[in-house]
Amino acid sequence: MRVEPSPTTPDDLEDAVAVFVHHRGRLFGIAYRVLGSTVEAEDVVQEVWLRWQKTDRSVVLSPAAFLSSATTRLAINVAQSARLRRETYIGPWLPEPVDTSADPALGAERAEAVEMALLLVLERLTPVERAAYVLREAFDYAYAEIADMLDVSLTNVRKIVSRARRHLLDERRESLDAAEHRRLLDTFVSAARTGDMASLEALLAPDVVSLSDGNGMRGCARVPVVGRARVARLSAYGRLWQGAVSELVDANGSSGVLLHRDGRAVAFVTAAASRHGIHQMLWVFAPSKIAAFLGSRSRFAAAPGLTQGGGSRTAVCRG
Repeated sequence: MRVEPSPTTPDDLEDAVAVFVHHRGRLFGIAYRVLGSTVEAEDVVQEVWLRWQKTDRSVVLSPAAFLSSATTRLAINVAQSARLRRETYIGPWLPEPVDTSADPALGAERAEAVEMALLLVLERLTPVERAAYVLREAFDYAYAEIADMLDVSLTNVRKIVSRARRHLLDERRESLDAAEHRRLLDTFVSAARTGDMASLEALLAPDVVSLSDGNGMRGCARVPVVGRARVARLSAYGRLWQGAVSELVDANGSSGVLLHRDGRAVAFVTAAASRHGIHQMLWVFAPSKIAAFLGSRSRFAAAPGLTQGGGSRTAVCRG
């Protein structure tokens, strides 16, 4: 993508800001789904803004297409380097949860494509496959538009999206509606807090898997924990819940729980479930990811932030 510097007047810059802010939610939504990181997604959006300033906007036929294309290509580049960084990550890597209470769909027509469990499965695709799937399934771009954004043939785009769909279909299970998911998660937290093992096991599918993201924090499970009895015991570990206050939150278009201790958020948990019970528990303990979630709560409440030119030891983490 060629970017040419263009002299601007105050009115030109004001128009540029207005256009960019109008599309900003969608740009963040694309970048976040490709990267699974709010921090990296915001960095991509900021870089797109800098490019938008320097572009000769008088020759841009479609600002929306230009901005979406720039965001997609930058996100793919970041995802390729992030894949190498994640190879050295200690223990399971999980996407950064994002608060979707103020912006439920993150700019997407189909909010489902932001669920944490799906984002985790998307990580198994190549960055280009991930981007093609996100653009088609989450934002309903036409295949021809995606081909232009990814600089590949129309035939290849159709093949990439089809391959991604098949892969995800093999990995995913039918999910519950929002109200049932919230009820199930609330029941899980209540049973885990009181150590009610029978109730916990009744909520879990036989092949349930628990993943804990602590990036080397002392005591965090560094491998997936599998099986109803083991996951129940881990979830009910007393030091996790001792002195903790739970807060039900809207995360990634679904329900999650933040655990606070001494006024500080120390853990985030959510679950993937079907009518057969909870089949995946997702625990986030990494302080940077907890901070990213808290920061995402004011992402749209604050000013656009456009610039010119230039823990506590917890259970599933055993102390």
